[in-house]
Amino acid sequence: MGIFSNDKALVLKFALVVAIMVTSTAYGAGNFFDDFETTFGGDRVQISGSRSEQLSLALDQGSGSGFRSKKEYLFGRIDMQMKLVPGNSAGTVTTLYLTSDQSTGRHDEIDFEFLGNVTGQPYTLHTNVFSQGQGNREQQFHLWFDPTSNFHTYSIVWNPQLIMFLVDETPLRVFRNYENKGITFFPKSQPQRIYASLWNADDWATQGGLVKTDWSKAPFNAYYRNFNIDTSTNGKWKTHDLDANSRRRMKWVQDNYMIYNYCTDWKRFSQAFPPECKHAKFN
Repeated sequence: MGIFSNDKALVLKFALVVAIMVTSTAYGAGNFFDDFETTFGGDRVQISGSRSEQLSLALDQGSGSGFRSKKEYLFGRIDMQMKLVPGNSAGTVTTLYLTSDQSTGRHDEIDFEFLGNVTGQPYTLHTNVFSQGQGNREQQFHLWFDPTSNFHTYSIVWNPQLIMFLVDETPLRVFRNYENKGITFFPKSQPQRIYASLWNADDWATQGGLVKTDWSKAPFNAYYRNFNIDTSTNGKWKTHDLDANSRRRMKWVQDNYMIYNYCTDWKRFSQAFPPECKHAKFN
């Protein structure tokens, strides 16, 4: 169990530390009108708040909805607070991701996707990395909290050395650049926009498509707020990496909440695992 045990005092202490960390970091600066634009869904995308700091997406039988950043970014740190579709969210997918121009067929991409489920069952948090149009680097997790009851902060750190996925400052996954070991799979040259969406994928999203969207519960809503985009030349994102504490926290998440890792899927990669897998265990 790593640093996390059944000792309630220890768990409460950790929760307090995370709350302080999340509160003390800069998650309240962004204005959705200034920095983002609607990609689809029309008035299903709604911006609110005195500083236009909150945005909601809606999904009904007519359409889902989505938005993207007006600017492209090559490296940086992205933070977004999100609250997911509550109740019976089966068939729905809520996303936060970075992607370059997909029309080239050789796009780069860094994904958070939240796969809904029937009432009382956990969301699946799906992560993936694409480089030059190639993906298949999935890791999936359940979360140790209810992501529909409150806002939580989801972060992507992307620098020339690594990609780190974090939830409330707890790292879930690190995908490293192993170019110095002759492995060229890493997005590093194409600028990417930030995208987010809420859409119906009941042909595959929930239990492989066995559970369909209950449209009597529509419209479904997901909420985004208080984003932060740090691409500053002196930003900590440039050298961000695991320290001893964050390494222990990531190990706890992966030991207890990881439900899929492409680097252990022998059936899928029966001929050979992707080359970075032999190094990934040393993260």
